[in-house]
Amino acid sequence: MAQPVRNTGQPTSSNGASSFHLRWEMPSVEFVVVSADLEISKPPRVPKLYFWALQAGFVKGSRPKGAGHLGLQHHPSYPGNGAANWGGYNAPADGGGELNGSGSPLISALGNANTFNYSWVSNTKYRLRIAQAGTGHWRGSIINLSTLVETVVRDLYVDADRLTTPIVWSEVFADCDQPLVGVRWSNLAAITAGGKQVQPSALIVSYQTVADGGCSNTDVVAGAAAFEQRTNSERQTPHGTRLPL
Repeated sequence: MAQPVRNTGQPTSSNGASSFHLRWEMPSVEFVVVSADLEISKPPRVPKLYFWALQAGFVKGSRPKGAGHLGLQHHPSYPGNGAANWGGYNAPADGGGELNGSGSPLISALGNANTFNYSWVSNTKYRLRIAQAGTGHWRGSIINLSTLVETVVRDLYVDADRLTTPIVWSEVFADCDQPLVGVRWSNLAAITAGGKQVQPSALIVSYQTVADGGCSNTDVVAGAAAFEQRTNSERQTPHGTRLPL
């Protein structure tokens, strides 16, 4: 039976975006730091929102405490289309809703508590880093690896003691047939509470289904040192593929 296809037009998901993920296959431990390097290798050419992020869950003991996502955006309402976001959501057991956090040294063109002006440059690596910054404080920071300038976006306030289940993803609000956009992920790493650095053994490819409103022409390309997520590209890597590091 032929699978449904959506290669043109706007995604029909509830938020109007098509999303695809790389889930980290990690040792069965929890972390106090997770990080990933992001390079926007083929930048957007249309005035639509694109969001590329590192996400991690929060836990306290064995209890889920929500999740946060740190990343860069191509956002047409921000100067030069550049923005950074560090936000997230409480666990349903805690009422859901957005996580609270500190203010930011950055300006927000829209006055948004999660999204701030940030002038990123294509074909430049940025290290996204989520780290414990004191009891109940989780800091999102971005390091430009060309200049080594670190920008603290802000702290989220979460009653958690560990990070878990890291993933990286692209969320695209453009039509499926808009010009190809590509981002490369590399140097995925985490640090345990004991100070040990660990890396995923593999990444698991996940695409939003057409039934859930996603595009069917998103793809992941594994290179020697990076994994590239692409829009408007014939899919060569199927959903569920395990990509060893």
